[in-house]
Amino acid sequence: MIARSATLGEPTSLAIRLYQAMALLDRFPPSILQLMFRIAIAAVFWSSGLTKIASWDTTIALFRNEYMVPLLPPEIAAIMSATFELSCSVLIAVGLATRIATLPLLGMTFVIEVFVYPEYWTQHLMWASVLLFLLTKGPGVFSLDYYVERILRMKGILV
Repeated sequence: MIARSATLGEPTSLAIRLYQAMALLDRFPPSILQLMFRIAIAAVFWSSGLTKIASWDTTIALFRNEYMVPLLPPEIAAIMSATFELSCSVLIAVGLATRIATLPLLGMTFVIEVFVYPEYWTQHLMWASVLLFLLTKGPGVFSLDYYVERILRMKGILV
């Protein structure tokens, strides 16, 4: 009986240690994750936007012959794509109008997944997950959005 209670004591001790470890992980600041997500996703789209503007003729040819986005002429699709990738990436990276800036990139991710490269669904799922997290949880305290909101609350513009 004594040996059995000693054996039962160890899992309880281990369970307590696991619970304490999880409690410690729960204290990790979400704003650090939000900053990391913002930088990571901004880098993906920024790089793509830079590639598009580096060789515009090649970009137009890709939109005409490979991407073939429905409903939009290749030139318009290319302009919209490069514009959204570059501008929204900057906004997301600095955390300004973050939630709004995720919307065009989510739309682009959807179009790319459905009409262009459905075989890369795991990569697109990762992009969409990060963008949806930022859309729903916001950019965190390490963002311009956070400071703009604080200023507007101090001035009584926001309640």
